Amino acid sequence: MSDTSDPWPEEGELLVCTVKGVKENGAYLNLNGYGEREGFVFIGEVAAGWVKNIRAHLREGQRVVAKVVNIKKDRQRVDLSIKAVSAERKKDTLQTWKNQQRASQIMRVAAERVNWDAEKTETISEEMIEKFGSLYGALEECAITETALSDSGFSGDWMKVVTELAIENIVPPFVEIRGIYDIEVWGPEGVQAIRETLAAAESVVEDEEEVTLTCHYNGAPHYRIDIRAPDYSLAESAWEAAKKITTEKIKSVEGSISIERL
Repeated sequence: MSDTSDPWPEEGELLVCTVKGVKENGAYLNLNGYGEREGFVFIGEVAAGWVKNIRAHLREGQRVVAKVVNIKKDRQRVDLSIKAVSAERKKDTLQTWKNQQRASQIMRVAAERVNWDAEKTETISEEMIEKFGSLYGALEECAITETALSDSGFSGDWMKVVTELAIENIVPPFVEIRGIYDIEVWGPEGVQAIRETLAAAESVVEDEEEVTLTCHYNGAPHYRIDIRAPDYSLAESAWEAAKKITTEKIKSVEGSISIERL
């Protein structure tokens, strides 16, 4: 039986649940993420059509996705429906739940490495959720952009540990790296030489359909370089190629260039 202090889900919410017990007329499900609170799914809400034998659909310990259809707090009761969840929504809900579990595990490992207690870990995790929308979203941003945490106002040596763990354990849809080029040309070529240099940098990824490199004016003599790629290997290759070609370009005129990774 759940503790009355356990949180309640919202009506209409999709939950990842674990089958606790199967009866002839339905099943009791533990609501993952809501402490010891449990819900009940009637046999008619287990699957579309007539369910002759509920045990052909559910077994104890099975993980399912159910929709909250009714909440009666006075009776400590949550009614659920499994058949109301489409296959697509079931897949998305399970993936989100798995991502949350992975993110929590990464933060536990990080906490061990930087000697945080449970309270400190929870505090930092909540701050990351507030900034990024979810803990997994925060770690995914770290895997995409190594400066994601500092860009969002965080500070401390722990950021390096968390970012390294995110890169090791999360495969993002893409990664980003950034840098600053400080370019000055005092010869007659002037601004035209700077334009040609930046165009040369962007040209290094013309044959790479999945890689983009864009140059942005940050106020003379600063120019920001943004590279987006499927993985860090491709991003680093583009960075090195752009660094080489821009350095050669500036060497051919009266000017200077300094390059710094962000």
